[in-house]
Amino acid sequence: MYLTQHTDYGLRVLIYTAINDDALVNIGTIADTYGISKSHLMKVVTALVKGGFLDSVRGKGGGLKLACSADQINIGAVVRHLEPMQMVECMGSDNDCLIAPNCRLAGIIGGGVKAFLNYLDGFTLADLLNKPTYNLLYLPKIEIVNDYRLSAVR
Repeated sequence: MYLTQHTDYGLRVLIYTAINDDALVNIGTIADTYGISKSHLMKVVTALVKGGFLDSVRGKGGGLKLACSADQINIGAVVRHLEPMQMVECMGSDNDCLIAPNCRLAGIIGGGVKAFLNYLDGFTLADLLNKPTYNLLYLPKIEIVNDYRLSAVR
């Protein structure tokens, strides 16, 4: 089993946003940091906003921020939202498998998926944050202060 690239990117966006929670972040910076497609990341971010994991602030100076604190964002919930979780054809609505009415495969695989998601439910976004990751992803904010000291020249 593997997670789609869409879900992988979604988790990376959340990690980046959580680490840089002292300011709004933008998609371009996240894409550049991870070396991934900005257009693909826009789709991921749209899904995260629709899912209630991120807030989007539009306009000049806008960007992204977590919709709630990192310890309230459940990893299982994120994966459920982003991942189709249809492991085999018979788990989907367009099932054309001949043996589906008598097959036990969907139930067995469904149990495995349920166990996987239940495990992920035990973790929050805060559990994914650590000092080495922070050191790699945190962008220090530089505050520019205009301090012009004019002295009279005579």
